[in-house]
Amino acid sequence: MIEKIRKNKRILIRIGAGLLLLLLIMGLTSRYLAHKFKPLVKAQIKELVLRSTDSLYHIEFTGIRMNLLTANASLTGVKVIPDLRIFKKLIALKKAPNNIYHLELEKMEIRNFHLYTFLRHRKLNIAELRLDHPDVVMVNQQFDFNEDKAPMPNTSPYDYISEYLKEFAIHTVNLNNISFKYINNNGVKPQADSVKNLNITLKDYLIDPYSSRDKSRMYLLKNVVIKLNNYTFATPDSLYHISLNQLDFATSTGKLNIKSLGVIPRYSEMDFGKSLGYSKDRYEIRMSDLSLEGINLPLYILKQELLAKEMTIANGSVKVFNNKALPPLIREKIGRFPHQLLQRVSGKLSIQKLNLSNVGISYSEFDTDSQQKGTITFENTSGSFSNVTNMPKDKAKNPWMTASLTTYLMGRGKLDVNFKFNLDAKDGAFSYSGVLGRMDGRALNRITRPLGMIAIKSGEVKRLEFQVDANDREANGNMKFEYNELSVNLLKKEAGESRLVRQGWMSFLANAMILNPNNPGIDGKLVTTKIHEERAKNGSFFHFIWKSLFQGIKYSVGVTEEKEQKIKTQIAKFEQMKLDREARQARREKRRLMREKRQRERLKARKGHQQANR
Repeated sequence: MIEKIRKNKRILIRIGAGLLLLLLIMGLTSRYLAHKFKPLVKAQIKELVLRSTDSLYHIEFTGIRMNLLTANASLTGVKVIPDLRIFKKLIALKKAPNNIYHLELEKMEIRNFHLYTFLRHRKLNIAELRLDHPDVVMVNQQFDFNEDKAPMPNTSPYDYISEYLKEFAIHTVNLNNISFKYINNNGVKPQADSVKNLNITLKDYLIDPYSSRDKSRMYLLKNVVIKLNNYTFATPDSLYHISLNQLDFATSTGKLNIKSLGVIPRYSEMDFGKSLGYSKDRYEIRMSDLSLEGINLPLYILKQELLAKEMTIANGSVKVFNNKALPPLIREKIGRFPHQLLQRVSGKLSIQKLNLSNVGISYSEFDTDSQQKGTITFENTSGSFSNVTNMPKDKAKNPWMTASLTTYLMGRGKLDVNFKFNLDAKDGAFSYSGVLGRMDGRALNRITRPLGMIAIKSGEVKRLEFQVDANDREANGNMKFEYNELSVNLLKKEAGESRLVRQGWMSFLANAMILNPNNPGIDGKLVTTKIHEERAKNGSFFHFIWKSLFQGIKYSVGVTEEKEQKIKTQIAKFEQMKLDREARQARREKRRLMREKRQRERLKARKGHQQANR
């Protein structure tokens, strides 16, 4: 038994030694062949890059390591450099691409390059090409001859490699933690943008006799996957930080998803304007779910035109605040409406449909007179925009951007509103119309108290309809406002008081002489009003709409300029009557005091006379 164990042990030792020797021989052979292959591979790589790019790019690297046993290799100190002389020649021949690239990285790993297939069948198939921490610079210059160019080469790259390869394929190319810089070379001066921590995966790259004609491929690739996590950058004016979290895009689906997007001001509401020294709208935007579908990536790469079929924004908020206690901005805010700003975006943009779902919108002002903040809110806003574009060819077909939205005013009344923006109008023309359903009027006190110095005691909104045409200078329209049992208190700010106090006498006059408590009235006649609002020179889009609608509401409830003048005249009469009454009271008091003085003098004289007689 012991002898048998010893015999088996010797057999195992011999087998192990044989395997070890075989591995050693294979390793030495692999190293020897790798050493012999290095010059050939190095030359072939450089030749491959030159041929496949029509000599536009050449590759440089400081070192190459190969392991034929594992079929892995790596290049160190890699640079892919464009030849600008060739680029200029291609421009003259009208064959130059719109983009040229500069690539640098410390190490490029080539995993499982299938040596047997390469040697026997002249097919170079690579399982993975891995590039960690590459620095990529992309320079864009638009050429007319590339208009409507297909996302596939005019000449098949196979023509450049067919002399020594039947096929060149890479299953996966992983570019991890890219530092990407984009240079726009189309203006008077180049403009640069950059992004870091970008990850790109390229799937199924293939050069063979048929791949260049495969319409399912983009630039010989089956799929491109882009990921970006936790990216934050400051706006050029340093007033905001823009943050992106978890951006994902795949060409196979044409869909881009962003988990969250934020436009966050650097300063608090009250400090924002103070940091500038004047009144300015402060925006705070937070969105948790965004997606774009049907993105044309080749068009964006070629011409930096973002074309998408549909965009969805869900579960977020847009807050606008302005401190009106600060001095206004001297210059006019002409050309600052949303559709005008869209036309000023440097990149071309076209989204056929933009959907909103569960978005909260609010506009707030800090008022000079009341020293308080008033806010109007539009909660759970949903709907869609169509033809969101600044592209001339799209505007030539349809110059109108439209929006149809449903929201809840102050979270109470359902409001259906429609916008129509003229994308070509020099004066920023747009129109809006809407219908507000039933709600308790007291819900509006959050904005009427601080900004209008009016508190609504009672009042039920039955229906409010409006239609307004506006431009950079003015708004004109009509309003129908049906309501019941309206009663208000007029407020004022007392010195030393933090809260607003009621003006009893003026509130009585307002309810008695100005306000229509019901519309339609007792006679059943519905009072309709016209809107004409001159835009404040420094007024924002939200401020302009709010002031226009507030004017219509004021006129509808009876607060017209004529009635305001009437009550001012009446108040002046009451004030004069009060002054006259106080003057009469003062005269009567004076006469009373004189009588009392004379009585005291007579009593004093009588006492003196009595004492003298004694």
